[in-house]
Amino acid sequence: MPHGPAVRAARAALACLALAAVFLAGPALAQRGGGTPGEFDFYVLALSWSPNYCEARGDSRGSPQCEPGRNLGFVVHGLWPQYERGYPSNCGGNRSAPRYALDEAKGVFPDEGLARHEWRQHGTCSGLPPSAYFRAVRTARDKVRIPEAMAALDRDSRTTPQAIERAFSEANPGLRPDMISVQCSHGALKEVRICLTRDLRAFTSCPEIDRRACRFGPIRVSAPR
Repeated sequence: MPHGPAVRAARAALACLALAAVFLAGPALAQRGGGTPGEFDFYVLALSWSPNYCEARGDSRGSPQCEPGRNLGFVVHGLWPQYERGYPSNCGGNRSAPRYALDEAKGVFPDEGLARHEWRQHGTCSGLPPSAYFRAVRTARDKVRIPEAMAALDRDSRTTPQAIERAFSEANPGLRPDMISVQCSHGALKEVRICLTRDLRAFTSCPEIDRRACRFGPIRVSAPR
């Protein structure tokens, strides 16, 4: 069937619309696998619930954080630069954190291997040198108070994502529901993600992060060991 001028014009219009959509989406989506260091909108502090991680994957991998007697509850998974839509990652530059920088990560991440990974994946997008990035992670972690009930958990329990979210909000003045996201996996608590401003001085709204939260329960929360 021959293609007349009207068909060619329609195809050209569709191509223009597709191109415009790419530009309107901006770096938030286009740069998901890269980005320019220091160009982002806010941070996400990810706090992983260590007992459930160990049951799901850590034990089989021989993760140091899963060694008996460590009694870990929430641990730092990472501090991630974010766009309002999407996120940068692996932003290049110095991808290996030197020893003196890793010393800054001690007591912040549950093990050095995770600290190295988080620097490569996310720290390189912060615009900070490695030592300053790890200090920023410590600052973010120290800003968030763990709810007493979870900090003192001594037995396996079941709860809901909404109850965990509410407990964090009550323990941290200014932390609203649209600033936190509870993540689940296979019916168990995976981690809590909390959104912070670039200067780490305040919590901030993050609709895209909040939309990814799990909404249904109850979920399993295994006790530290």
